[in-house]
Amino acid sequence: MSGSTSYHAGLAAEDSVARHYGLAGYRVVARRWRGKGGEIDVIAQAGDDTIFIEVKKSDSHAAAAARVSDHQIRRLFDCAGEYMGTLPNGMLSSVRFDVALVDAVGRIEIIENALTA
Repeated sequence: MSGSTSYHAGLAAEDSVARHYGLAGYRVVARRWRGKGGEIDVIAQAGDDTIFIEVKKSDSHAAAAARVSDHQIRRLFDCAGEYMGTLPNGMLSSVRFDVALVDAVGRIEIIENALTA
């Protein structure tokens, strides 16, 4: 897959995941939110809870899961901390980190609370 094709496939996967969360009753509050240290793919709200979602696309869910690196997890935590500074309860806010896996045919598997700080 070329760089451009891969980039656009990733964007399409993020769109699908955002739609999936919206249909499940979450309010998607940000897409591709950029902080100083990187980007969070999707941020959603459910009541007072904020959910940071890392989206991974590959041929299979297992292959997508294998693409979540330690470096990406650290970046996600750093960006989430920065984003939490904008929330009313700051660093005391209730948050969770989900990983959304998208396979080659567009099936989505959500792993809730996949990452812990």
